[in-house]
Amino acid sequence: MLVSARGHASPARLESACALLRERAPLHWVERPGVRPFWAVTRYAHIVSMETRGGQFAAGPRTYLASESSEAVLRRVTGKPQLVRSLTEMDPPDHAVYRGILQNAYAPPALREMEVWLAQWAAEIIDRATARGDVCDFARDVAVPFTFRVIGRMLGTPEADDARLARLAQAFVGAEDPQRRLAEAPGDTMRMAMLALRDYFEAVVADRRAHPRDDLATLIAHAEPHGRAMPHYELISYFILLVTAGHDTTALALAGGLDALLAAPDQFARLRAEPELLDSAIEEMLRWTTPVRHFMRTALCDTEVGGQRIREGEALALFFHSANRDEAVFEDAAAFRIDRSPNPHIAFGRGPHICMGLLLARMQMRAMFAELLRRTARIERAGRVRRVQSQFMSGVGVLPVRISLCAERRPAVA
Repeated sequence: MLVSARGHASPARLESACALLRERAPLHWVERPGVRPFWAVTRYAHIVSMETRGGQFAAGPRTYLASESSEAVLRRVTGKPQLVRSLTEMDPPDHAVYRGILQNAYAPPALREMEVWLAQWAAEIIDRATARGDVCDFARDVAVPFTFRVIGRMLGTPEADDARLARLAQAFVGAEDPQRRLAEAPGDTMRMAMLALRDYFEAVVADRRAHPRDDLATLIAHAEPHGRAMPHYELISYFILLVTAGHDTTALALAGGLDALLAAPDQFARLRAEPELLDSAIEEMLRWTTPVRHFMRTALCDTEVGGQRIREGEALALFFHSANRDEAVFEDAAAFRIDRSPNPHIAFGRGPHICMGLLLARMQMRAMFAELLRRTARIERAGRVRRVQSQFMSGVGVLPVRISLCAERRPAVA
């Protein structure tokens, strides 16, 4: 289940398997034909321990679970161990230097300037989705265009390019999903998506170097990590990271969060009655959905995790979604509770690699759900829910809903 892309599209079976592993084999050595061996790490305490132990575990070169055949295809494209080399693949000293390029752009002072626009954009997206009728696919018609325009606006790319770029970004991180892939073989899909994104952002870089603007694309194009121009491989990788992690994770959290509310009508009713619980509800949505399912780490020395000896060079897959259902940390962990407190989830990771965009993701979720609470009288499922088939980034990818708007708009959520 953990290695299978289809397994991550079957949440009940997946959570059952993870619960069994947490109880009986929280560090489980996995040997499966076609996949290089690794340790599956499923408990919260073990994952947090690893992510905060500086110098013992590396993010590269094996950052994601993939089949050996897919890895071979991707190595032929770049001639390197990874298809891209962005912040998620980097270790010291590069990681901190490259993270610093956009650190200020994701800091609270810079993001606060977006709050008014985010509220307006959420209202506009809902207007667009409901203008065609009372039934829409919340994932595709609301969550994806809403989140992608946020990162597109920050990068400085035109809205007319959003749909194409979102399609390429989703193919890149969801290559095994039948509705996301561009080719039959996952490795070919990733290659095609990467090359198309590379061509697009090479043109963006050339433009920003000739005509600088006040946007993230200009910051990246002119960045000089270690005092010299950013190498081409890392340059394109930076853009690919922003358009994948910068929208798909939040879109999956939005769709999965609404799906969770629809599956727990008592919680949805309470949120409508007590909108002051919205911030804690968002944290519970993040715990519940955990869009980034795992990252790989490689032991840099002989060490131990949870009493299990780990040898230098062995790979470990950290399953964040399992950690966020750990019964030792979360009371009634299998229940979706909008008032959960404390809620120390690790949906954004932990340690040096914690997601740089976590504040922006929370702002987007708050803007969208505040507008839904204000504008809608009722939301109900209107068709089959479908989850993305991917062991890396998964969640609700199709969510048909029927939206009944209020006759009069309620006051904005405080």
